[in-house]
Amino acid sequence: MRDRDERGEGARLAGAEIGAELGERATLVQFSSAFCQPCRATRRVLADVAGMIDGVAHVEIDAEDRLELVRRLEVVATPTVLVLDGDGAIVRRAAGQPRKADVIAALGAAVRD
Repeated sequence: MRDRDERGEGARLAGAEIGAELGERATLVQFSSAFCQPCRATRRVLADVAGMIDGVAHVEIDAEDRLELVRRLEVVATPTVLVLDGDGAIVRRAAGQPRKADVIAALGAAVRD
């Protein structure tokens, strides 16, 4: 995923914090906003990838509804995507609309066989 950013990398997120159960192998967390055009395309890409790989979940978070989490993780743009491993550790982070191939490659750092 491009525009990689170190903020929050290594931190852990629990299912309760993101409002959904973590994926068994990895979780794609997307921060979006209501009028964000790239967020819609990002939603499709992440849902596609999550559907292709067993044990990977996609969770979309409305940034406006979760300002405390947005501030804590220093999310400054939407879409922002966090890739979590099976334990909820942030292993990759990117801002902007990702390409499917980049998301799949980023999952390589998160998914354990």
